[in-house]
Order: sequence, then structure tokens, then C-alpha cells
Amino acid sequence: MATEVKVPALGESVTEATIGEWLKQPGDVVKLDEPIASLETDKVAVEVPSPVAGVLGAHTVEVGATVEVGAVIATIEDDVPAGESTQVEERDNAAPPRAKAEVTGDKGADASDVAEAAANAPAPAAAKADSHGGDTQTLSPAVRRAVLEHGVDPTAIQGSGRDGRLTKEDVLAAAKARTSEPAPAASAPADAPAPSTSTGDGRREERVKMTRMRQTIAKRLKSAQETAALLTTFNDVDMSAVIEARERYKDVFVQKHGIKLGFMSFFAKASCLALKDIPAVNAQIDGDEIVYHDYVDISVAVSAPNGLVVPVVRDADSKSFARIEKDIADFGKRAKEGTLTMEDMKGGTFTISNGGVFGGLMSTPIINPPQSAVLGLHRIEDRPVVRDGQIVIRPMMYIALSYDHRLIDGREAVTALKTIKEAIEDPTRLLIDL
Repeated sequence: MATEVKVPALGESVTEATIGEWLKQPGDVVKLDEPIASLETDKVAVEVPSPVAGVLGAHTVEVGATVEVGAVIATIEDDVPAGESTQVEERDNAAPPRAKAEVTGDKGADASDVAEAAANAPAPAAAKADSHGGDTQTLSPAVRRAVLEHGVDPTAIQGSGRDGRLTKEDVLAAAKARTSEPAPAASAPADAPAPSTSTGDGRREERVKMTRMRQTIAKRLKSAQETAALLTTFNDVDMSAVIEARERYKDVFVQKHGIKLGFMSFFAKASCLALKDIPAVNAQIDGDEIVYHDYVDISVAVSAPNGLVVPVVRDADSKSFARIEKDIADFGKRAKEGTLTMEDMKGGTFTISNGGVFGGLMSTPIINPPQSAVLGLHRIEDRPVVRDGQIVIRPMMYIALSYDHRLIDGREAVTALKTIKEAIEDPTRLLIDL
């Protein structure tokens, strides 16, 4: 008897997804709740678990296909043939994990390009032969990210995970071992056909289909520009007091809370102060109504393998510095691993985006609808400023507040940004609610 594998619920207002990759192939033995496929939604990657233990039947949809919640994507045969489990385990242990897609780069590819090609390149031909005619085992998002970061060849690593799958720890161990080995002699790269086309004058172009997440990011950003009356106001902040506080309390903070004291918690608390004083900056437009929130859920923009995501620090106004730092650190870690959930990104009343980590000096961030404002942070650099009639050098940061002018007046936006500036330059204000 066969059991249908259906697309699970994907979260509020999310009704469809794209088949990102098959983690199991027809004929593979699967365990209860073992991931068999990865779906790409508008925001995150979601794994589809097996509803029963058995043998995977045929895939009913191909990679790249769009499927709706509840759609059947595969079947599971409940009965495992005698000896099949042992055969599959032996096969998986014999062949190192590899990705399905073949990706090659040109001669000008940098280290990250080479690593990405290794992450997606097929295993040697000898590893393809098996009792099911070339089954493949793909890399999980976390493993693929580690492969790209460390530039290792996944086909050369023996997996220690379930069914011989490669784990993140395997990749890290291989990367560490590689750094301790002498560098091999340089050799010419093997010629491989590149997925590109010629422009007719000796130059080449490559066309790559946008991921579902990237398509959604593009649509939402363009929609924000077309719908909202966007305006940005700027200010600069003297970071001396925050830097001094971090330096003074960094050791005891780690000892007590087990997390480093960063800048984001200061800006999150300063933003909460400003949003309480200027409720419109924490509000949103819904039709012909304005929705005001008596809480502050801060969306924090973090980089993920497939693009920018904005998980939400809920009730930031009532959380401690340590709790905010832990939430943000956890989001950053899970964003790299590809394990953020739809619930992590649900809601949000205000966004903080830190372009300074990439070296950005100034920007005009775009709001995250239906929110009405976003705070942009930038790099800190020593600049000459005037203090008490004297020119001195201070660690300065430009900050920007983009807002929907339909809801937020210029006076309110400028006041909110000024409140954030004053709280950062005099953190005592955060303690006495000024």
C-alpha cells in the first residue's frame, strides 16, 4: 500500500512553493519523518518529511515545479523489501554525497565560484553505478553553505550522517584538515562546458533562473517603491559612548549571559524608545485605516544563502540587551544554515538593516511592507567633528530612516531618528526612558 507525500502547510498566507531539490530518490529506503525533499517558499526553504517509513516511490513533480499546499509530490511504499535497507545503506556509504546539478565556472572564477561549483558538481562516474541506476544524494542547506564558505570538495569527504549523508561537522573537519596539509602543486583546471552563450564577439553570457526567494524579494521591493511614498532622512551618530560601554563590560557580559554585547541591541532598544514616543513610525496602513501597535516587533535584516531575510525579534521593547543579542545571533546562525522557519519571519512592525557589516557608508533602505519605516545602519569610521569649539576625532556612523510619507510626517521621522541618535550617544537615556 502506498502513502501519499503531500506539501505541508507553509505558514500564514503562503499557499505554494517550488521544488528546490529531492533529498531522496525513487527506491531509497526512508525513515519516518526523514526529509525527502526541500521546498523553496517566498521566504525560507522548508523540508518535507516522510509521513511513514518505507521505500520512496516515483516523484510526481520535477525540481523547479511550483506546487500548492496539499499537492501530492511523491509516494511511499509502506513495505521495505527484504535486504533493501542493507543494500541502500551500503550503497550510500560507498558513494560520497553529491548534488544533482552540474555547475561550472569560467577561468576567471574566484574562490567562492570554485567552491560553489564543487558543491553542485556530480560525483565521479564510478560513484554513480548502483542498484538503482544512478541515485543521488543532495546536500542540505547547512552543508552546502559550509562547503561554499570553506571551499572544500564534498565528493572527497566521507559522510558520517544518517544513511551516509554529509554533515556540517564533516565539512568543517575536512576544511581544518586541509589547512594543515601542504599546498598541492598548481595544475591546470580541467576543461568543462560552461552553461553560457556567446555574444558573437568573443564574450560570453550566462542565464540563471531566479530562485523563488529572489523573485519575491524583487517583487516586494518594487511594490514598496510603487505603493509607498518613500522618503529618507539622515543623521550621524557619535559611537564613542557605546564603544566605551562595550569595552568596559564585554567580559562580564559574556560571563553572565554567554553572548557578546553588540551594537544591534543598543540600536534595537534605542529604536523602541523612539517608536514609543512616535507611534506612527511603528504603525502601518491597512486600506483606509491606520493600525497602531502597542508592542515593538523588530525585523532584523540578515544575509542567507539565497538572499536577504528578515526574522523578527518579538517584543523587543520588553526584552533585555542579552536576550536581544541572543535572538539576533540565533537568527544569523540559522540563516546561514538555511533553517529559519516561516514563523521566524512572520509579522514585524519595524526593521533594522545593518549595511555597515559590508562596509556601506550611507544608503537609502527600502521599507519592508506593510511596515512604514526602516532604520539603516552603516560603517563606523573616525571623522573630525566639532565638540565644545574644538575639532576632535570621533568614531562616527551615518544612520538613515526611510519611511512611508503617506503615514509619517517629516517632523515625526526626523524626531524619531534624533531620539535614536541621542540614546546611542548617551545610553543612560535607555535606562531612564528619555
